[in-house]
Amino acid sequence: MRTNETHEQFFEEARKVAVMATCNQARCGSVIVTPDGRIIGRGYNAPPQGDEGQRMCDVEFHSTKKPNSDKTCCVHAEWNAIIDALKHQGDKIDGSTLYFMRVNEKDEFTGAGVPWCTVCSRLALESGIATFGLWQEGTGAKMFDTRTYNLESYAFYN
Repeated sequence: MRTNETHEQFFEEARKVAVMATCNQARCGSVIVTPDGRIIGRGYNAPPQGDEGQRMCDVEFHSTKKPNSDKTCCVHAEWNAIIDALKHQGDKIDGSTLYFMRVNEKDEFTGAGVPWCTVCSRLALESGIATFGLWQEGTGAKMFDTRTYNLESYAFYN
């Protein structure tokens, strides 16, 4: 079982990744950590393959039918971290932990909010990630079983 100090170490790594985010709406970073403490995936918010021609961050969507998670051009930090881990580890990400972090304009930790992105929660669950961690302002690490995280992300919309 990881301690709060260990969680903070991995959130700090996610913060370093978040600083590289190029999304105009949110600066987020994620790392995926194996049960034995190795970082196997890193990701930040950016247009697909870093292609500026795919940037849609400033497009105003008029439809109310699209979920909030789909109103950005960017591949989410969580998706990029999962893809990175799968490219390098194959199916060896089962049982891992995903740490998600947001940073402010000064590159400092800021609250990640509550579980709400159902795309991220489903992808984490399907890929075998066991634990999903969010950084909460004032309280620090909030760790969720990924099944619980998925259910709570759907509950956000009710």
